[in-house]
Amino acid sequence: MGFTPMIEQYLKIKSKYQDSFLFFRLGDFYEMFFEDAKKAALELEITLTSRDGGSDERIPMCGVPHHSAQGYIKRLIEKGFKVAICEQVEDPKIAKGVVKREVVQHITPGTVMEGSMLDEKENNYLATIHFINEENFGLAYTDLSTGETITAIVEDGWHAVITEIANRPIKEIVLKEDFPDQLRSELKERYQFTISELEEEFEIESQKALLSSLTNDNLKRTCNHLFSYMFYTQKRSIDHLRPAQEIELKEYMALDLYSKRNLEITNSLIRNEKYGSLLWILDKTVTAMGARKLKKWMERPLLSKNQIEKRLTVVEGFQQQFFERQTLREHLTAIYDMERLAGRVSYGNVHAKDLVQLKNSISRIPSLKEILNQFSNKEIMALSEKIDPLPALFEILDKSISDDPSLSIKEGNIIKDGYNEQLDQYRYASRNGKQWIAELEKKEKEKTKIKSLKIGYNRVFGYYIEVTKANLHLLPEGMYERKQTLTNAERYITPELKEKESLILEAEEKSIELEYELFLKIRDQVRGYISQLQELADIISEIDVLQSFATISEENNYVKPNFSTNKVVQIEKCRHPVVEKVMKNGHFVPNDINMDKEKELLLITGPNMSGKSTYMRQFALTVIMAQIGCFVPCEKAVLPLFDQIFTRIGAADDLVAGQSTFMIEMLEANNAIQHATSDSLILFDEIGRGTSTYDGMALAQAIIEHLHHHVQAKTLFSTHYHELTSLEDNLERLKNIHVEAEEIDGKVVFLHQIQDGAADESYGIHVAKLASLPDELIDRASVILKELEGSNKGKIKESEALDQLSFFPADEKKSKQPMPKAANSKTVEAILKLNILEMTPMDALNELYQIQKKLKE
Repeated sequence: MGFTPMIEQYLKIKSKYQDSFLFFRLGDFYEMFFEDAKKAALELEITLTSRDGGSDERIPMCGVPHHSAQGYIKRLIEKGFKVAICEQVEDPKIAKGVVKREVVQHITPGTVMEGSMLDEKENNYLATIHFINEENFGLAYTDLSTGETITAIVEDGWHAVITEIANRPIKEIVLKEDFPDQLRSELKERYQFTISELEEEFEIESQKALLSSLTNDNLKRTCNHLFSYMFYTQKRSIDHLRPAQEIELKEYMALDLYSKRNLEITNSLIRNEKYGSLLWILDKTVTAMGARKLKKWMERPLLSKNQIEKRLTVVEGFQQQFFERQTLREHLTAIYDMERLAGRVSYGNVHAKDLVQLKNSISRIPSLKEILNQFSNKEIMALSEKIDPLPALFEILDKSISDDPSLSIKEGNIIKDGYNEQLDQYRYASRNGKQWIAELEKKEKEKTKIKSLKIGYNRVFGYYIEVTKANLHLLPEGMYERKQTLTNAERYITPELKEKESLILEAEEKSIELEYELFLKIRDQVRGYISQLQELADIISEIDVLQSFATISEENNYVKPNFSTNKVVQIEKCRHPVVEKVMKNGHFVPNDINMDKEKELLLITGPNMSGKSTYMRQFALTVIMAQIGCFVPCEKAVLPLFDQIFTRIGAADDLVAGQSTFMIEMLEANNAIQHATSDSLILFDEIGRGTSTYDGMALAQAIIEHLHHHVQAKTLFSTHYHELTSLEDNLERLKNIHVEAEEIDGKVVFLHQIQDGAADESYGIHVAKLASLPDELIDRASVILKELEGSNKGKIKESEALDQLSFFPADEKKSKQPMPKAANSKTVEAILKLNILEMTPMDALNELYQIQKKLKE
């Protein structure tokens, strides 16, 4: 026994959307069947029912009301699912057999357009990755809601691709069938991206324009795949898409996945939320467009000194004129998200209230220009010159759209009186008829002496005269024609009432139809201004971000940074912008940071909780703030331009990938070692602590030596291995610094001050005491410590210990470390033959294990 024709229709459509929930329109509901129904009922927490579908067994079914479907769709999209909307595309009254249905929109995490489903302060990117070879990839991502598309060639392998996509709010990735399976699995399983495929690429005329600015064939293929997917899923006009913008990644500072996380740039480590991040401090924007642009700037700091200084000049100008800046902020607050409003106009899901928001926003632009011209700063005045107030568009909207329109564009009350003569005539007929109805009610009350008599209306019976049963005896026989009997009343009609009803309803129906037609024409007129609206939104968002920088700089006493060309770092009284904001006592201890060509590697010692990690992080955050064009938290700052920042701070297992803390530590260290240049900044915190003491110390020293001899990047390296401080004698560009602490009455007091030289002791037991470990445990630890210190006296001199730990000499010619005395042994010969720079961290650990095993034997 087969299925019913309707279920057959459902299955045929569903076969084309196997990876999506099919919302199948039946009357006032979207229904789902079979496995879709079971899964949707679970994910949406709605009732699972069943129906007869013509087969022997009943078919699982669930549904959601058409009028409230958006909320359910949003929940599915947020969980990474896709939804295909299948509508009735012919009138059921004229359909022969099953009503024709088609998928009219395919909503996926990367193609969301509804404002209620989007975070107004964050982009919503759809991306594609084109595999060129093992080292080179084409990358493109677009935000359908704003129309921007960014594309670039990634030349540094798969890790660089992960860095790019992990640093962007990408919600979905479209891949070709021939994309490597291993990389596809990593994207889906480890990084939890929604992965989609497009079976067939195509090119339409509008796509050629979107690719017109690209010269690289690989990027053209990459973007064509992305645009094909969007046209395939959206099935409607997306004219607001702007031509793909090719960027050169080497023109921006590189912040890898680890650094963004460790430095808490956009999200805090503990709660993974905005609070406690650098973004939380810097975001004083007052428009949604500005908030999105700020985040993009933070994810991609500049390397161009000219561009940075141009931003800083504007920030300085805003900061110098407080009252004008406050007036500017007030005007910006009244500007809606024009970027996404323009997208919705093109997309066709804009309603009348959106156009009112657009009109109100445009109405603020002339006064915004006037305010900008009140600043004496030439760069600010130049921004004002770029602003087009779009007077013609304002006039179109002001004359046509009602100030308080209906939300639905198919219910009337969206067009102003006086805009269209025919509409005014319909409205007059409708309003005059309703006045006639009101007068008739008054007249009938007087005629019948029934004060409770009323004339009402419903969609089933139209207009009627209602009389309660208690007053029926007052009606003369045959005065009205009975229409409906209720429990407590009777409803009547008269020929005159029906005639007037016909006129009123006809006028209202034609009025609503005409309003809808007029609205579509107005929308098409607005569509002609989309590119100008996007340019206007871009300038306003830039102004918003720069005034935000000026506002936070004034509030927090930040200063304008300067940039050196000789790689000098000179920061006086540097502060951590987030820590100083959240400190309860409000007193943050600032510190200086000084580095040059003779002092490129700072080895930091000191007890736990003393502030080593904070010192390192505040340096990196100061660099990022400077290179996005913001003032910085210190009293003076001279900085070089850093091309990359690498970090290894904090301990975090990657259980999903099956990697331990130590493995993550080695991977992050290797990433810096392999990719850092002499213009990079490296922050390593407690490298080697994830393994045994001697293994850790050996690795730490080898890494320090390699960074010093070969990488020569500005490096801050904190450690608890006090023995490593002797490296200052052998490595000319390494300097010891320490965080000062004092022992007062048997208790350690952290001064949080950075001083030259190495720390005297680690204060580990004192820190444990501060953490309130049991007294008997602390006492026992003190005894053990004295025993260990006593047993080690005279056994191995510090320099000899370091020599024995130098398993991986960086370069025999450069290193001043003497070779081990047992250099003629087979074990040492085997070590010397190892090509450390070509080994992975895991290979190195395996070799280390084999060496240790042989030595034990």
